[in-house]
Amino acid sequence: MNRLLNSFPGKIIPRISTCLTHPDVTHSTSLSRQVEFEANTKDVIPLFSITYVIAIAFSILSCLRFDCVRNKVWVATFGVLSAGLAVLSSFGMMLHIGVPFVMTVANSPFLILGIGVDDMFILISCWQNTNVHDRVENRLADTYREAAISITITTLTDVLAFYIGLMTPFRSVQSFCLYTSTSILFCYLYSITFFGAFLVLNGRRENKNKHWLTCKEVPEDCPVGQSKWYDLCCVGGAYDPHTGNEEVQPMNHFFKKYYGPFLTKPWTKVCVILLYSMYLCTSIYGCFQIKEGIDLRNLAADDSYVVKYYDEEKAYFSEYGPNIMVIVRGEFPYWDEKNMADLESCVDDFKNLSFIEKDIFTSWLKSYKYYGHHTKLNLSTENVFKKNLGSFLRFYTDFKQDVNFTNNSIHASRFFIQTVNISTAIDEMNMLNKLRDTARNCPVPLLVYHPAFIYHDQYAVIVSNTIQNIAVTTAVMLLISLLLIPNPLCSLWVTFSIASVIVGVTGFMALWDVNLDTISMIILVVCIGFSVDFSAHISYAFVSNKKPSANEKAVEALFNLGYPILQGAVSTILGVVVLSASKNYIFRTFFKIMFLVIFFGLFHGITFIPVFLTFFDICSGMNGKPRQQDKHVLEDRALGNCQSANSGKEGMLKDDEAKEKQIYDNHTFLPDNNHVSPAQPRLGIWALAVGNQRGHGHQVCMASTVPMFTIDTHTFDLHMYPGSPLKSWETQRT
Repeated sequence: MNRLLNSFPGKIIPRISTCLTHPDVTHSTSLSRQVEFEANTKDVIPLFSITYVIAIAFSILSCLRFDCVRNKVWVATFGVLSAGLAVLSSFGMMLHIGVPFVMTVANSPFLILGIGVDDMFILISCWQNTNVHDRVENRLADTYREAAISITITTLTDVLAFYIGLMTPFRSVQSFCLYTSTSILFCYLYSITFFGAFLVLNGRRENKNKHWLTCKEVPEDCPVGQSKWYDLCCVGGAYDPHTGNEEVQPMNHFFKKYYGPFLTKPWTKVCVILLYSMYLCTSIYGCFQIKEGIDLRNLAADDSYVVKYYDEEKAYFSEYGPNIMVIVRGEFPYWDEKNMADLESCVDDFKNLSFIEKDIFTSWLKSYKYYGHHTKLNLSTENVFKKNLGSFLRFYTDFKQDVNFTNNSIHASRFFIQTVNISTAIDEMNMLNKLRDTARNCPVPLLVYHPAFIYHDQYAVIVSNTIQNIAVTTAVMLLISLLLIPNPLCSLWVTFSIASVIVGVTGFMALWDVNLDTISMIILVVCIGFSVDFSAHISYAFVSNKKPSANEKAVEALFNLGYPILQGAVSTILGVVVLSASKNYIFRTFFKIMFLVIFFGLFHGITFIPVFLTFFDICSGMNGKPRQQDKHVLEDRALGNCQSANSGKEGMLKDDEAKEKQIYDNHTFLPDNNHVSPAQPRLGIWALAVGNQRGHGHQVCMASTVPMFTIDTHTFDLHMYPGSPLKSWETQRT
């Protein structure tokens, strides 16, 4: 216990229980917070192990297929392994070059795992949209062509967001940003090299129609007489015969057939706008409720002795604030009456502050004068003052550490003043500023100090630094979006999404009892990078597809990337959800803010942004109607078919097979955006002169006024209209 008391400000709080022989004692020293804070890293290793297992399990389940050839189990496993290798490589490099590893850096692996898995899902989704009959090299090229821009945008935004975080004066924030940004770069590198190479190996296995587990070749069709279990386990290699791609997964089908059309309905858009208005109002209200500062008890684990000490201090001594050390710097003539008058005047200035308790003042000099008075010593002379100081300190050992008395010289000394009624972060900031102003105005060189000042100092810059980082990062995100997304308006929507998510996270963070401190500031910087991920994916998919209307573009974007974005969001949340069970405030805060970031970012990506983009047809480049030149081309072809059909039935029947093939090869199809009505022209319905339906004068003439069939632009399924000439012709052939 004596060793604990030797460190400033060593404190013991005895609490006498009902049994006087068993008092309850809690303690804390100036080193307690640091020691307990550093011990928090021990809590990370088991949590990260659990997270890694969860990530692998989720990835495997998400990529599981009921096709023993198209199964992506190994792809998912190596995708998670790729993210793990990125963490090892980046951390190893940072430690090798001497970058300090601080407590906040321990959050980084959970973050990187989510980012790596997100990139994996995007790549797998694009791989599944390639033609299974193409060479593996071409499939990988097509995959990178579709996914590379999207992944590059998110990587650049994330990395730059963290590098901009290096502008902050807080060393812990700098270390976290440096480790995490380097990890993201390695994650990107491994995704396009290590993971891409494994996609090639897996593609070669699929090309040879080999089983995902045994690597033995299996049949594409189930042999006659075999059971359903044999069909499930030993038959594979299915693909869409119309597109040549892998079969559409159920969740992609959900976004295409149900969620997308539902989201683009007019009344749904109105509900989305109302929902967004409620979200924005609640977020703005929360922003005005946010508090600054960190509770020092939160720097230790929940079961630490320091937490118990702070709890009892708050319960029994809440009136008293920190015991402030006032240091007299350098050699000072304590025996000189004029100089002593200046020092006493400074002490009185400290005592006159509103938050200082005048009657609680601890000074070795005051006790030494009292000692000299009772021993009849004349302490106004330098020789007597120094000669008897050593014996005084040996007798009153409590003051031995308050005076640096070596080689018959006093190099420095200190005394203590007691603060009271310090309960809020504003009180702490005002206390710190007034104490420093008082010391600065004193003619004697003084310095005020308390171990908690390192945390109180953040109040002066935390708000300005947070606003600065957010503003600079948002501007950089806008620049990157303008460079990589081929539409300025959609780039502005991405920037709008960033601002909206930041406001939401900040507001709901306050409503979730999270204060604005260095820890939350780190994650708000993360918020910018992650909030751009979801909106950038959807916005790029929106402007890059060739659908004619804004609604169709939104549905198509959700069909292609809705499920991968959902997978990435869920995987990231699963990556940090175990932190909610941590005994440490830092990890729990990280989980809360990351959960808000991912949840709001996901909601913006698959709900708000698709709806908002449909309001501006300029993003789609068309107004949803067929272009005039397309109209003329279609009509000319229809009339040409009408004229060429005059050769009679025999010529038509002779060329049946060729014309069936030309349905896909030689015609430009326009989609059906309208209800079928034979009474008026519908250019969105495909019309072909390929049957034996005769018009007036035995001429086959299929004008654009006769609806024939539609073709699904994704599956190329042919849907005949009842009573159409082509359907009648097919019936006659049969």
